[in-house]
Amino acid sequence: MLRLLSLYGVSNIRNFLVGFLANLLARLSDLVPPFLLGVAIDSIILQDKPFSIPFLSNSTLPQYPISQFWLVVFLIVSSFVLSAILHWFRNWGWNSFSQNIQHAIRVDTYAHLQNLNMGFFDRKHKGELMSILSNDVNRLEIFLNDGFNSIFRLAAMVLGIAILLFYMNPALAVVSLFTIPIIAFFTYNFTKSIQPKYARVRDSVGKLHSRLNQNLNAIQLIKLYNTESYESSRVEKTSLDYYNANWDSITTRIKFFPSLQVISGIGFTMTFLVGGFWVISGDILWISPRPLYAGEFVTFMLLHQQLVWPMTQFGQVINIYQRARASTVRIFGLIDETNLLPEKPNASELVVDSGKIIYQNVSFGYSRDKILSDISFKVGKGESLAIVGHSGSGKSTLLRLLLRLYDIDHGSITIDGNDVRDLSLKSLRDQIGYVGQDIFLFHGTVRENIQYGSFTATEEEIIQSSKAAESHDFIMNLPSGYDTIVGERGIKLSGGQRQRIAIARALLKDPPIFIFDESTSDVDTPTESLILDFIKTHNSEKTILSIAHRLSTIQDSTNILVLQEGAIIEYGTSEELLHKKGLYFDLWNSRNI
Repeated sequence: MLRLLSLYGVSNIRNFLVGFLANLLARLSDLVPPFLLGVAIDSIILQDKPFSIPFLSNSTLPQYPISQFWLVVFLIVSSFVLSAILHWFRNWGWNSFSQNIQHAIRVDTYAHLQNLNMGFFDRKHKGELMSILSNDVNRLEIFLNDGFNSIFRLAAMVLGIAILLFYMNPALAVVSLFTIPIIAFFTYNFTKSIQPKYARVRDSVGKLHSRLNQNLNAIQLIKLYNTESYESSRVEKTSLDYYNANWDSITTRIKFFPSLQVISGIGFTMTFLVGGFWVISGDILWISPRPLYAGEFVTFMLLHQQLVWPMTQFGQVINIYQRARASTVRIFGLIDETNLLPEKPNASELVVDSGKIIYQNVSFGYSRDKILSDISFKVGKGESLAIVGHSGSGKSTLLRLLLRLYDIDHGSITIDGNDVRDLSLKSLRDQIGYVGQDIFLFHGTVRENIQYGSFTATEEEIIQSSKAAESHDFIMNLPSGYDTIVGERGIKLSGGQRQRIAIARALLKDPPIFIFDESTSDVDTPTESLILDFIKTHNSEKTILSIAHRLSTIQDSTNILVLQEGAIIEYGTSEELLHKKGLYFDLWNSRNI
């Protein structure tokens, strides 16, 4: 929590000071009415004491009871009005303080998250990450606004009331405050007990969100395979884990708060007993030789009651703090994640000239599983390289390494002689247009999805790229044309339509290097031929790497690379490979395309 405040609190110090000072002054203002009530009872109603008000000279005070009474009324009303104004400033200060920090830490956490390499996302559940970005960050608001505010508010009230009680009657103040050490002892034990329990709660709620997110994304699969009962049981188990962890923390809380109320009640009762006997008897020699006046006693009891309330609320503040602390641990755990793709401080900016790509003895594996072994090939401007092989042979991984979605384990990958690890990630990816087999469209319009990444493109350029991808005609037949909402992940479109929009997006970017990873697998053969013909005709100066669903579409490639179990077993033109009658020949005949 100190790290959180040091990183994000300093920049919001103005809001903090407004909230803090207004809070302090508001609490002092709240103490004025009970004190003035005691003065009115003793000096005006019972007339047991001379009329006097601290910080006001007796010479300036009225001499007649009715005038004194109206002065007290005016001061009480003024204190309430001042308190209301100060409370507004307090709420503005604390709310703006908490909202600014909450916004900043969410943005920073997300910015760091999207800079992590793909290996991190391969092993992390998306639902758990969403839980951190939403629930855990939102939980900070409760502490920074209500909890942090309450810490200073309660501290100001306890300190202010304690000083006022000792000012009025030191002996009775000792009786009133004797329960504070006991409350501190209970609070310390509660803090030690609840901290690990809240950590388990945050961990279990992350797993629950992950399970729900996964199941909602897979709802169609669940229905098709009639696994509703199976998934319900899995959700029930995950929910039960959260229930048990949360209930464990709840049982600890519900034992703690009543205990504080009992202890505070004992302090209130002792104050009433001692003070009551003192007023009745006139003096209690073993405590103090001076009398306790009725108005003074009423003020004392009112102030003590205001002291009892914050003492019981202090436990709630500790509870809020421990919840926020558990969330902060998860947030900074994500921020401290070091699974980053290293980028050199003096990384070069890639400017493609010849477009020559060379893989030299490249090996790569996810964790300990080796996927690619000793891969070497080259392709240049105006050339196209097609990669074929059985599923799981490493085709897609091979191309993703060029984009540095992952870093290779051995060897090198260069573009125009520049090792991709020496280049800035932005300039590298700016020079490559990628269309994958898993097409992602954002919830938004067709135009927004085509324009994504090329935000300054004109309407004419968008239409031209759509025509090149054979998508313009079907787009114009949609209800609102280019302004049609595609739905989450493009659910309102067919697989082929989504692929054509993704191709239009890549063509609009117009980079010197293209990667097509089975990007036309859902497109009918005639349409696919038209798209590929356009790419070959109008992008003759580009470097193109592709993985094809239909082998007939890559037979005109400059070279074809055949992968098997992560190693190159054949390399050459389609005609050369068919003549060798190896794996490519078998794949060609088995697909009969």
